[in-house]
Amino acid sequence: MPLISIIVPVYNEEKNLELFYSQIKNLPCFLDHTFEMIFVNDGSNDGTTEILYRLAQSDKRIKFIELTRNFGQQAALTAGLDHCSGDAIITMDCDFQDPPELIPEMIKQWDSGFDIVYMRRRIRKEGFFKRLNARIYYSLLYRFSDLKIRGSIGEFRLINKKVLCELNKMREKSRYLRGMVPWLGHKFMIIDFDRPARGAGKTGFSFLNMARLGMNGILSFSLIPLRLGLLIGIFIVFSGIVFMIYLALNYLINNQFYKLLEWLAVANYIMIGFLFILLWIIGEYIGKIYNETKNRPIYVIENKANLSPDENTGT
Repeated sequence: MPLISIIVPVYNEEKNLELFYSQIKNLPCFLDHTFEMIFVNDGSNDGTTEILYRLAQSDKRIKFIELTRNFGQQAALTAGLDHCSGDAIITMDCDFQDPPELIPEMIKQWDSGFDIVYMRRRIRKEGFFKRLNARIYYSLLYRFSDLKIRGSIGEFRLINKKVLCELNKMREKSRYLRGMVPWLGHKFMIIDFDRPARGAGKTGFSFLNMARLGMNGILSFSLIPLRLGLLIGIFIVFSGIVFMIYLALNYLINNQFYKLLEWLAVANYIMIGFLFILLWIIGEYIGKIYNETKNRPIYVIENKANLSPDENTGT
């Protein structure tokens, strides 16, 4: 039977793990599909590790990767993708905001011939601030990115083995899987769903993490920030010429005298602000290049369960 790999990054999820595992293993789609679950413990400091070891001992379909520290969601997902062996691979969270009951529909679309099945959030049962941030972020990403997939699509998706093989060849250190998967350009299907409220516990995905992920998405898949300098430069030159023409005509026609140094002081102040913005943008790109040239592994593994122990880093 086809093997379905379910990859789940976890960070301090001790209150959700056992119920999540119970719901997954009882899904009716696994009567005609086998499955494996790969939990990637991304530096949890609660009882997550002990629960995962216990689950892995009781069920050999449960595989467990423990990272040496918190490397972030994208690195944890990459670790799972590197160690899975399924014919189809599903990535999702275990906080029940990615509903397990939607997995049969994802598998059905894969069986019908789609290489990728995206899960798009139609309604988010979250706080107003979180919903507002998400709406602004996805709107900016769609507008400025070269990849045009509308809506709120996160890490809840299915890919087939062909897509996985291509994805695993992409070893950049600044990971943004939400852009890397559609960049491959395979045949895809989008399923809309209402995202429920989180189960037990608190999210480990802070505002800072969200901002960092959003920055990776824009800088990795768009040259707009670099082109912004050209647009601002053209505007400043054009407005400066218009301003100089205005001063010259007003002086020649109306004999109006201006203290040019006053205007230049204001213009110089504004241009210094633009220079700081442009230096920040250039610094972001240089920082990403610097991270790539260091060639450090994407993640480092401390322990494994039900997986071969030969590989410990994500180079």
